[in-house]
Amino acid sequence: MLAATFELEDREDTVVQAPLDPIQRREECLARASLYRMLAGAFVEEPSAAFLSALREPGLLASLRALNVVFDDDFLATTLPALTEALACEYATLFASSGGFPPVESVRLTGRFKQEPHYQVVQFYQRLGFEPVKGRFDVFADQLGMELMFVAELLERSAVVLEDGEIQLYQKLDKDIKRFWTLHLGRWVRGYSGLIERAANHSFYRGMARFLGGFAAEEIAAMGLTRLEDLDRGQLEVPKSEIKLEFNPDEPVCGECPSGLTERLQPADKARVIPIRAVQDLSF
Repeated sequence: MLAATFELEDREDTVVQAPLDPIQRREECLARASLYRMLAGAFVEEPSAAFLSALREPGLLASLRALNVVFDDDFLATTLPALTEALACEYATLFASSGGFPPVESVRLTGRFKQEPHYQVVQFYQRLGFEPVKGRFDVFADQLGMELMFVAELLERSAVVLEDGEIQLYQKLDKDIKRFWTLHLGRWVRGYSGLIERAANHSFYRGMARFLGGFAAEEIAAMGLTRLEDLDRGQLEVPKSEIKLEFNPDEPVCGECPSGLTERLQPADKARVIPIRAVQDLSF
């Protein structure tokens, strides 16, 4: 099923949707959601021992090898405690240290945290009734793992409505997924994945970055989003954009009143959450 998710019979036909078979489409949604969650588990935070143990299962390793995602002995032949410690250090070096490459859309597109992409993502989440919550650590809404888990949630919701025969709801969710890729993931993950593949010292992150890049390319092609521009381009340094502030110079600023942006981003009454949960079941 893992390989089938990447299988495209004819690249020129990817912009044309096949006749809708609800059962088959539901299975595809669940398979894709599993892949999104696996990638999210690699980038949302330091990989846990449970996640790494599941990833080293022979069946999953074989499926990844079929996709040209190959790990070296530093991943395969290292004891689990030592591997967990090594990848925690690598994660900090790549993504959290000074001079690293944070997996955050705002940083990759503007050179700063919590810029326009962040607030656009928050609005997107809330419009569809989701609210980001933290796991072991606070995570920005436009962090790579969060964005991947959001799409996984939409795919899982799509599977539910397909099972219930609600085709129109499925089509709406499908449009939301394509829109999210167009406005967010598709603008930066391809270039970023290439950068991490070049920068990583450990084969785990080289392999997962290669997997992310290939997966993004296949998803974009399968959804027919052929004109998406890669704005990230794998830059080593992203120039800092100007910080834009919106305020009324005649209005006193006391720090007590909510800004207009805060008011616009109030969560929905029945908001669901995007859980940052350990990826333990990686059987596809």
